[in-house]
Amino acid sequence: MADRAVGVPFAKEGFPFIGVGVGVTLAFGWQGWTTATFVSAGVTLFVSWFFRNPARVIPTGSGLVVAPGDGKVIAIEEEFEPRYLKDRSVRVTIFLNVFDVHINRIPCDGVIEQVQYQPGLFLVASKPAATLKNEQNAVMIKTAQGAKVLCVQVAGLIARRIVCWVSPLDRAICGERFGLIRFGSRMDTFVPVGTSLKVKVGDRVKGGETILGVLS
Repeated sequence: MADRAVGVPFAKEGFPFIGVGVGVTLAFGWQGWTTATFVSAGVTLFVSWFFRNPARVIPTGSGLVVAPGDGKVIAIEEEFEPRYLKDRSVRVTIFLNVFDVHINRIPCDGVIEQVQYQPGLFLVASKPAATLKNEQNAVMIKTAQGAKVLCVQVAGLIARRIVCWVSPLDRAICGERFGLIRFGSRMDTFVPVGTSLKVKVGDRVKGGETILGVLS
């Protein structure tokens, strides 16, 4: 899987929004509508900031699982994952607010085994019910050692579009970009029981850079 967004300052999915914002701002300015021009410029800057695509320093090492997104760790739970893993695992949930980077990154090296989109509700992403009920996209990765890591993009109250750039049988490279969620969301990472976790609830993490844990 080639990292398609290297060197691009904004996710291409944001270009239409940014372009419209710039056009509207210029039109207001041409008409001499000062207040509308400043408001439109502010909205355009916010949208540009939302779709920013920063470079990250990807850690190296055997069995590393990195954060798939920026945000705050709001839950770490051992539970049975019934849909894809069909086994007990540890779920690390990261909540992304509208000010966080929304580019999503591959959590570990391996091969993409499965990509499954699930339509659903748009409950507040921080709520426990969002785990199973919200619109989401699951990416299953199998490592060279046979461990399975599940990464789930979960839409939220404001997020209304999930974007995923990977397909089954693609090579998964730790830290590479694989998609995004528009306007506030959540990332769930399911790792095997016994994984040595390096984060706790309340921690702020950076996608592709912060180590969530080390596979046993």
